[in-house]
Amino acid sequence: MAVTTYRRRWTLDDRAESVWHSLPVDVPPDCPGLLVMLTVPAVEGVVIDLGCEGADGWRGWSGGARQTFAITPSDATPGYLAGELEAGTWWVVLGLHRLPVEGVELIVEAVTGPVSVVPGLAEYEAAAAAVAVPARPPRRELPAADGLRWIAGDFHAHSLHSDGSTPIANLAALGVAAGLDVLACTDHNTSAHHRELPSVGSRFGIGLIRGQEVTTESGHANAFGPIGSIDFRRPAAEWVAEVDRRGGLLSINHPLGGDCSWRQPLGAAHPSLAEIWHSSWLDRRWGGPIAWWEAWGLTTTTPISGSDWHNPSSLSPPGTPTTWIAIDAAASTPDELVTATLEALAAGRTSISAGYLAPVLLRNGDEFVVLGAPNTVLISPDGTRHPIHTPAETLPAAHRGGHTLVDHTGNFIALSN
Repeated sequence: MAVTTYRRRWTLDDRAESVWHSLPVDVPPDCPGLLVMLTVPAVEGVVIDLGCEGADGWRGWSGGARQTFAITPSDATPGYLAGELEAGTWWVVLGLHRLPVEGVELIVEAVTGPVSVVPGLAEYEAAAAAVAVPARPPRRELPAADGLRWIAGDFHAHSLHSDGSTPIANLAALGVAAGLDVLACTDHNTSAHHRELPSVGSRFGIGLIRGQEVTTESGHANAFGPIGSIDFRRPAAEWVAEVDRRGGLLSINHPLGGDCSWRQPLGAAHPSLAEIWHSSWLDRRWGGPIAWWEAWGLTTTTPISGSDWHNPSSLSPPGTPTTWIAIDAAASTPDELVTATLEALAAGRTSISAGYLAPVLLRNGDEFVVLGAPNTVLISPDGTRHPIHTPAETLPAAHRGGHTLVDHTGNFIALSN
């Protein structure tokens, strides 16, 4: 057993140099485990993130949700990847998210050797085992173009693998109870939760999409697909290219989301997806999200939505708002739903409603179907306005790109690509 200790005062100058700092730890051959403990003093205004990079790549991140983690060949703290500890230099990664003016002294202890108790693992497993499969509400059948069908999804949710309060199993249960067919599990700066998704999705009868919320103080983006971890420390323009190279999809998250608003420079890089409707859009008479969508590109940006659920005090439960995805009608199993959903996102076949049973605006080939929204107005990308008088109307889809449905008060009711 060997102990590596770092005791240092970190200042605003360190944070100005970089938000992220890496502390080396030597891992010997055949190492049975790594245990890391971070001591943060109880000083107002201090938020320190914690993560780990192995000699062969990224092993996990817990942000500010944990101050200790362990990795062994067979087990790991939620948020971290279990597996053989390759010999070489590993790195404890600190994120200086918030520091007081006077700075703060942090202590990091890294122990290489046998790990008797993996922090957080037993509690996670007990919480997951206690989750029962809930009843699914009656499915909402929506008219679709030939060969396609509309399914319900949510593209933003968190678990105990980052700063959420619940295991993946409970996310699946909440999704099923909300009527969802697919749910993206998007924990911050980690892919450790991906290993659970196929089995949990099969058990609960829901497609669980591999996601990572690539998280920085200047903006967040969701990377979707079986593509491993994306390095949040690299420039955001590189995320776009790397996700594309690996065959995934990248979405700009809550672009007007308070201190998480998107401020990352991208140059010519332009992800095809954006979380236009986020749960923080509480007053939908406020046109900010739609104005951002228009500026970003109504004809080049596919809209999706996310509850961004973390815990019971979150702004809305999973499925609120709801993204409708027109997928291959033949897809039925959870794994097939995941694949078909990613294909539909790449093709831009989405619509967004306020909830599972809320009014919808659906593009089916060369026509729009508007359901449950009498006395509203459909607005096309060129500003053309079409009145909707009855609860069910069909009209030509004359323009490609983003359309909005607005009521007489200026409240945005539904969106469609």
